[in-house]
Parts: sequence; structure tokens; C-alpha cells
Amino acid sequence: MAPTEATILSNFLLPPAPLTSIITLKAFTELFPRNQQSSPQIRLLYRDLQIQRSKLTDAIATNIEAEVKRGVAQRRAVVRGRRAGERQEQDDEADVENALFGPTSNLPVSRRHTLMSILPELESAVEDVEDEMRRLEEEARTLLEEVKSTVGGLSDLRYGRLANAELQGQVLDGLARLKKACENK
Repeated sequence: MAPTEATILSNFLLPPAPLTSIITLKAFTELFPRNQQSSPQIRLLYRDLQIQRSKLTDAIATNIEAEVKRGVAQRRAVVRGRRAGERQEQDDEADVENALFGPTSNLPVSRRHTLMSILPELESAVEDVEDEMRRLEEEARTLLEEVKSTVGGLSDLRYGRLANAELQGQVLDGLARLKKACENK
């Protein structure tokens, strides 16, 4: 069986292994200068790299799914267009050309459906609509959560409460470290 669009895209765009299979934390640490290899920031940087790679992989997989769905929709649009073209009356000259040279389109000729052939097509259409509904519901749920989170964060800011009570100290400590690092350079 020929590979599908999803298979081809997945094979070429999705990484075959997690970051830990490509480079271990120890090997990653050894890439840094000796005096920096004992820094706890390297572990955090490695973990951040893992998270970024995972998010990117998830985003690519989502884009592949969307592209496959767009491909299905395009194929359906072509079929609809062909059917609409068949419904229009052809002139005699086009009939003569078709009789002499055959159909000029390289697209498969549509066939009339029987009860047994239309059922799989209808089931596929129902699945596509249900998938789209699920996707839209999930997107609406995600957007609602984001809006609620934003409103809650703005409310906390308005009344002077922060979700992380230690944030001010952490920011000041970070700025002090940054200032010290800049002065040492």
C-alpha cells in the first residue's frame, strides 16, 4: 500500500527519538567550559531544551493532522467541482472531442453510488464532522480557560496580590546576579 500523506509528513518532519537518546545530560554538560560544568543552570537549560523539543514535536504533529484534514477537504472540493461540472450541459463540440480523444482530465471519473458504496462515504463524512466539532469544542474550552486565567491574573494585579509571593524577591535576586555578571565581564 502506498504511504499516506500523514505517514510521509510524520517520517520526514517528526524527530525519531527524544532528546535523551540524542544527547545525554552528561554529554550536554561536557559541551560547556570546565569551570561552568558544575552549574545547576546547565541541568535547567537541558530540561528547558527537552521541553522546547517536546512542544515543537507536538506542534508539528498537530500541523500534520491539520494538513491531512485540509488535503481531505481539497479532494472533496475537487469531487464537488467535478460533479457540478457534470451537471452542466456540454456543447456538441465537447461531446465530439470526448468521443474522439477521450476525457481530457486525468482525474478519476466519478461513479454513481449504490447503497453499499455510499455508506462508507457517509460514515467518513460523519467522522470528519464529529472530529471538527470535537476540535472546535476543545479550542473553545482552551480559549475560555485562557480568558479566565487572564482575568484572574488581572484581578490579582489590580488588588496588589501576586500568585507567587516570592516573585519580587526572585526578580531582585536575578537582577543582582545579572548586574554582578555584567560587572565581572
